[in-house]
Amino acid sequence: MNLQKLFEMQKGLDQHIEQNHNLENENLFDRKVLALLVEIGELANETRCFKFWSVKPSSPQATILEEFVDGIHFMLSLGIETGLSEVDLPSQKQSETEVSMNEQFLKVFGRINDFRTTKSREHFERMIQDYMMLANLLGFSNEDIEQAYISKNEVNYKRQQEGY
Repeated sequence: MNLQKLFEMQKGLDQHIEQNHNLENENLFDRKVLALLVEIGELANETRCFKFWSVKPSSPQATILEEFVDGIHFMLSLGIETGLSEVDLPSQKQSETEVSMNEQFLKVFGRINDFRTTKSREHFERMIQDYMMLANLLGFSNEDIEQAYISKNEVNYKRQQEGY
């Protein structure tokens, strides 16, 4: 996955939104963090991995992938906001110890909070790394994610043009 390409696309979208909504002088960091947490919650909801009380299956993989890339949008946006858009994508590999999807979601939530608190490169990279481990558990390749991101980025621009 070409992460720098995605950062550039996100930067353009962020600038477009900020200009159209007169937000150029606003500090949007905490709002973006909250948006990211909500998106991760929506992703968990689509997987239904935590719904031990239900037998209903998870949503289709395409729906889950779309929710996953919504999280990517906000992670990239947070990286741009904090000047951390020069990071390398960690390699996707299986974890040394197998973790459940529930555990990985909770780990990602924790990493987001760690990054919110410190705004450090180390915590930003850990957040992305753990999110990509979640992608692994969900069965998504880097290519799947990049293509879905590009498609959703186009949808987001169209939504802005239509007064979303």
